[in-house]
Amino acid sequence: MTINTPITPDTAAASARQLLSGLLLFGESQTLEFKSSFDKATVETLVAFANAQGGTVLIGVTDSGNVQGITLDKERLNECLVHIKAATSPSIIPDLKPHQIGGKAVVTVDVAEFPVKPVSTKGRYYKRVANTNQALNASQIADLYMQTLQLSWDAYPAPHAKVDDLSPAKIERFVSQVNASGRFALDTATPMQALEKLNYIQQGQPTWAAMLLFAQEPLRHHIHIGRFKTPDLIIDDRQITDTLFEAVDQAMKFIVSYVAVAFEFDGSIQRKERYAYLLPALREALLNAVVHRDYTDGSDIQVKIFDKQITIFSPGTFFGKLTVADVQADSYQSSLRNKLVAKGFYLVNAIEKYGSGFIRIRKALLDYPEVEFTVEEKFGGVVATFTQLKSQTSTAGEGVNGGVNTPEDLLAIIRVRPGLKAAELVTLSGKPQRTIERWLKQLKADGQIQFTGAPKTGGYFLTEQKK
Repeated sequence: MTINTPITPDTAAASARQLLSGLLLFGESQTLEFKSSFDKATVETLVAFANAQGGTVLIGVTDSGNVQGITLDKERLNECLVHIKAATSPSIIPDLKPHQIGGKAVVTVDVAEFPVKPVSTKGRYYKRVANTNQALNASQIADLYMQTLQLSWDAYPAPHAKVDDLSPAKIERFVSQVNASGRFALDTATPMQALEKLNYIQQGQPTWAAMLLFAQEPLRHHIHIGRFKTPDLIIDDRQITDTLFEAVDQAMKFIVSYVAVAFEFDGSIQRKERYAYLLPALREALLNAVVHRDYTDGSDIQVKIFDKQITIFSPGTFFGKLTVADVQADSYQSSLRNKLVAKGFYLVNAIEKYGSGFIRIRKALLDYPEVEFTVEEKFGGVVATFTQLKSQTSTAGEGVNGGVNTPEDLLAIIRVRPGLKAAELVTLSGKPQRTIERWLKQLKADGQIQFTGAPKTGGYFLTEQKK
């Protein structure tokens, strides 16, 4: 028999106090902000929450999480609500509730993600990123607007562009590649109609995507590649200005020309080549930069090749709700900034699946434990970095097999390839599952690693202290 305890005002208040105490311990985050009083910054935070995934402002609490309390009666609460509505556009209406913590009054101000973005206050736009409010530039404001309408910039007709501006040879090659990939069937006899069928031409006018992919005179979005000896010493330099399919091929040829290769022998007649970097992973990172960059930003894609490192910079931060933390997990879902550009590369089989590039790079690099791959948001864009952690030798084919003999060796793998599951560590190390599980348990007990994420999608990472 189940006995249901009735919910009374006292039990509800106790539950709310327990929840608030948990929030105080958790600290400021993507969805939580502390404010000692209600002010202009409170409204900015609510706008930032509304433009992201919603959140709660806890008023009467210092930045460090100490409850100082506030004096706030019902009339003052109504004034705050009216002020928030008047100071935001479109107007947001949060939920304000008073509470008592340790005999002191605090107020929770809850706001949901707003369905029509972007929301502004006094003509300024903000978005919540981690535990900070970031002001949005014009490009980011436009991105939010198009996300709301589920539109894509590259699907708009390019002003003053004509069908005659497109290259018939490039279109015919594209149609042939699409048919060869088997992902779509297009009539080779009418290539222009094929582009209309795929929405690259709308009402007789080329879209921005059509101009980026097929223009006779390419738009001036460059890929700038340099071979650096030091950050200040460039020994070779190339600027590629072409339509996107051709630009990727030219850029890869230049990159490969500067990637060292070693030869290994496994007893067979044929020798095997092993490049210092996994070429499919480099190409995947370059494709990500080309397909997902912000084409309303005039900056170039920049590729820098150093002795022990290659960086690929793509203008424009992650699109939609995607964050760096999401990209580091295998379960992330991305939204497309350039839907028609992405469709073109997908149809010719250049990309496998929308938004899964970083996942494929990490999986491919399991065979390259000597190369570290990182992704960052900085300089107004996304930087993908491949770093050699040790010199490549003729025995590179040995990988890590035979070299993992202690828990410290396993820790070194996790340092290089964070996020691996136990089964992947077994495969990579060549050790029995019971041995790997015992070492993982020991490393966790020593406070050197931790398992982060859901059981099916999470993996092992270094603890903050070990980092």
